[in-house]
Amino acid sequence: MSFQLKILGSNSATPAFGRHPTSQLLTVGSYYFLIDCGEGCQMQLSRYRARTSRISHIFISHLHGDHFFGLIGLLNTLSLVGRKNLLTIYGPPGLDDILTVHFRVSQTVLNFPVQFVELLATQPEMIYENTQLTVSTFPVQHRIACWGFLFREKTKQRRINKNTMPVDLSVENILALKNGEDIMNDDGDILYWNEDYTLPPRKSRSYAYCADTRYFDTLAEWVEGVDLLYHETTFMDHERRLAEQRYHSTTLQAASIAKKAKVDRLLIGHFSSRYRNLTPLLEESQTVFPNTSLAIEGQDFTIPE
Repeated sequence: MSFQLKILGSNSATPAFGRHPTSQLLTVGSYYFLIDCGEGCQMQLSRYRARTSRISHIFISHLHGDHFFGLIGLLNTLSLVGRKNLLTIYGPPGLDDILTVHFRVSQTVLNFPVQFVELLATQPEMIYENTQLTVSTFPVQHRIACWGFLFREKTKQRRINKNTMPVDLSVENILALKNGEDIMNDDGDILYWNEDYTLPPRKSRSYAYCADTRYFDTLAEWVEGVDLLYHETTFMDHERRLAEQRYHSTTLQAASIAKKAKVDRLLIGHFSSRYRNLTPLLEESQTVFPNTSLAIEGQDFTIPE
């Protein structure tokens, strides 16, 4: 099953140097999750041939325009192309009012139902669950209320070992083995030990999205051990004072969170428009956390099982 992140936008505040405001598309199996929706998001979705009809949930971190100005246009386009399925939007209080006012004034009626879920958590809290994964939200420290998101696969079933599996096993027995059970006869005697006929479950993968935030240690606890961590890196570290004033993070601060959290890989983005060349930001982050990558638009970041 796929677990892949595509970068749609990676700049902060305004478009610059061919970079767009923040937006990402996470694909987990057949589920499409849109994370933030900056200006131009739907154009980026089209550019990279993403199937917008499959987006089932949209997560908006906060109400600074570079993280949601693309949402109204995207919703309107989804309606124009005939979407009928429910779309669930998670966002800060007030986002539903913004959408309602716009569509009322423009006399726009969407052809599909929209469910709005307010983000109110003051501690990490699960906000969505399906058969394959959970999504939790956690507050970060920005100039206005802002949240991050943690996507985590559930523990998977054990796998049948085709090299040892008896040919006469029933479907019920196979399902029981996958669930970690031993197979017994009517007298309670074990016929098949689970570990003899199965392999361990495949890896459960995880992705954490840390939206605009200044540095704070607790964040490392909330994203501990994830496979891929996205952390905003608006400034290089010599601009640390400016980052603190604007409630943003620097290269070394993002890398420090990744190191403390013992994540597998760090992805940095939300770059200030003062940086045309992003290589210095990458190199500075790698001095603290070597397995760091830039959130380059159009790139896919796949987490293997």
